[in-house]
Amino acid sequence: MRLQVKGRNLEVSDSIREYAERKLGKLDRLLNDLTTVELELAVERNPSIAENQVAEATIFTKGPVLRAREASGDMKASIDQLTEKLMRQVKHYRESRQDHRRLRGPGATADQGGFVIEDGAEPQIVKTKQFAVKPMSAEEAVLQLELVGHDFFVFQNADSSEVNVVYRRRGGGYGLIEPQTY
Repeated sequence: MRLQVKGRNLEVSDSIREYAERKLGKLDRLLNDLTTVELELAVERNPSIAENQVAEATIFTKGPVLRAREASGDMKASIDQLTEKLMRQVKHYRESRQDHRRLRGPGATADQGGFVIEDGAEPQIVKTKQFAVKPMSAEEAVLQLELVGHDFFVFQNADSSEVNVVYRRRGGGYGLIEPQTY
């Protein structure tokens, strides 16, 4: 496992770097040697946020990219919480790969499109919502986003006639998702 530690709004000290390497080193026994882990440590500058010590990690595996984010009042506590969350994600990822391989073995039949769904193991859709999307510009969609007070807003782009999404970014500002069909 290769670990890269970066700092945003803070200088990463050697003691914090070593602590992160020691804690995230626990993932090494679950991951492939070729896996890359990027850890970004940050301090939120907003004084109204009590849990301003943030640890974010991205794990690049052969399969999915795993991400986690934890925040607390202490950077070491954030790293501890982040490590626990990543351990759960990696274990879930490994178990799902093993289940998938077992199903694809000789003479196996696959239910649910090749995945084993156990009670509580997979996320469930608990609500479905339908609404009409109106053609508008991305700027108008941001204004609508602010009016409804949500974190995202779905709309039909007046220029391309495609369904797009605008969303509020954690670091401030807005993002625009423009889907591409293959």
